[in-house]
Amino acid sequence: MTGEAARDTGVDIAVEGGCGVITLNRPEALNALTLDMCHAIEAALLGWLPDASVKAVIIRGAGRAFCAGGDIRSLYDSGLAGDDYPYRFYHDEYRLNALIHHYPKPYIALLNGIVMGGGVGVSVHGSHRVATENIRFAMPETGIGLFPDVGGSYFLSRCPGETGLFLALTGTRIGAADAVYTGIATDFVPADTLDALYDALVAANFAAGTTAEIVNQVIGRFSQPAPDAPSLAARRDHIDRIFSGDSIDGILDALARESDEWAETVRQTILSKSPTSTKVAFRQIRKGATRDFDDCMQMEYRIASRFIVGADFYEGVRATVIDKDQTPRWQPGRLVDVDAAAVDAYFASLGEKELMLGSVGGTSR
Repeated sequence: MTGEAARDTGVDIAVEGGCGVITLNRPEALNALTLDMCHAIEAALLGWLPDASVKAVIIRGAGRAFCAGGDIRSLYDSGLAGDDYPYRFYHDEYRLNALIHHYPKPYIALLNGIVMGGGVGVSVHGSHRVATENIRFAMPETGIGLFPDVGGSYFLSRCPGETGLFLALTGTRIGAADAVYTGIATDFVPADTLDALYDALVAANFAAGTTAEIVNQVIGRFSQPAPDAPSLAARRDHIDRIFSGDSIDGILDALARESDEWAETVRQTILSKSPTSTKVAFRQIRKGATRDFDDCMQMEYRIASRFIVGADFYEGVRATVIDKDQTPRWQPGRLVDVDAAAVDAYFASLGEKELMLGSVGGTSR
């Protein structure tokens, strides 16, 4: 696929040197991910898989964001209209996430600016995630009546201690230092050297060693310690102690017993989210810790399919994106009214509609 042919999808596809290059190119929409974009990225990755001249893949975003998430307005409008677009979007987006996770060639995400939701799914599962000081990472889905998807079950549950659950339940935005600390990013590179890193990657002599060695060497020349101390590390003892509870109620009770402003702010933040989303997300992250990646994606498709026909997603988007009154009326409105059976239903099998994931062959990265 040429860059010209791909441009109408919101994605530019090119090959430079030994690298396949994917540029998310909807800067006016902060590169929000659409179904067409998912298809363009998937087609490029599959096309490069058997191409020996393409040694590695680089993905980046145009403008001031890497990718601010899925195109929520399209999902909102089509879901309210009863269209099947939301099912097709989540189905194909999650298949793309799995393709990236299993991709056998180095997959290098250059994370400069906003990285949320769907943007996380097309970056965090690759082999190299390079953050600059401009990164603003978050999984804010429980605030719009959804859940931390795109593989959140897998990667958030594998962050140090309980930091992943903390991020899932609060939607807290983090910068470069915390992204590296949690393993969400693999490297920090100053923004003013990001173009030079890109140039070095596409100009790399991949005949000088294994592809992985060359990529590591090139990134290593630019990588530096993050300029600030990670705030999550400073709060790690608190987070691990409080968020190790076996229920949302236990976590909220533990926060209430703390005597500092931070704990009360965190408690109120969790209470402001969709009660259904909060309880589903808690169980999702706990389950993800013991499942492999593909199992997590299948679980998330079950959950997404239930949110599509629920009320809170549409109410959350109305309150934050459409009317912008910031006063969602969740259904139900209290955590105590979301019982275990209601949460169970989000995880139940879809039968013949289950997400089916294929395998990705090739050489190791």
